[in-house]
Amino acid sequence: MSPAAALPTTAPPGSDAQLVAGALRGEPAAFEAIMRRHNRTLFRTARGVVADDAEAQDVVQETYLRAFTRLADFQGGASLATWMARIAINVALDMLRKRGRSVPIAVQDLQDEPSPEQSMSFSAPPGNSPESVLASSELRALLQSAIEGLPPLYRSVFMLRAVQEMSVEETAYCLQVSGAVVKTRYLRARALLRDALSAQIEAHTDGVFAFAGERCDQVVRHVLAQLHTRGLISP
Repeated sequence: MSPAAALPTTAPPGSDAQLVAGALRGEPAAFEAIMRRHNRTLFRTARGVVADDAEAQDVVQETYLRAFTRLADFQGGASLATWMARIAINVALDMLRKRGRSVPIAVQDLQDEPSPEQSMSFSAPPGNSPESVLASSELRALLQSAIEGLPPLYRSVFMLRAVQEMSVEETAYCLQVSGAVVKTRYLRARALLRDALSAQIEAHTDGVFAFAGERCDQVVRHVLAQLHTRGLISP
């Protein structure tokens, strides 16, 4: 039985299962639909590990190439988004290693994790007046800056749990740690952010790290070109 045939045949039109089946048949539209559906998820996941948007975009592109090359291995045990998010984290960590940087989210025993006080001293970015904080767009920018200021150990968990709204189990799967570690790191991340932003964090996560427009199109064009080169898309 082919990998495409092994996927559910009763999946609703446009579902991830149908798109995966189409991609396995080499259909360009299926690859593009997968990317446009999951670009923001993977970009946010990557930004939980790497330090800037350009690096995150590189991670997203490489993630798609790895995922599409191994698409026959996707069995649906996790959602497609979660499966690719785990690949994205591994790609981001590989990038840090190749550039000689420390890997910040390595698996640790829960009892060995540093306290927030040991990890960093965190404060809100200066120069924000009370009036600007009240404005929604300014608050989103402040929140994004605050998230970027978290140690990667906590930022990666916060991005998956709060911004991407993944479950504890999905986050643990992506980061390859236990659920207990996820819960502890998430609580510490929230405490650090709460010190800087108080009670307004939860209402303003939706617009953080948007990934659309030209950057979204760039990723789609780049990956489709690579898939053509590798013979993964039918003529």
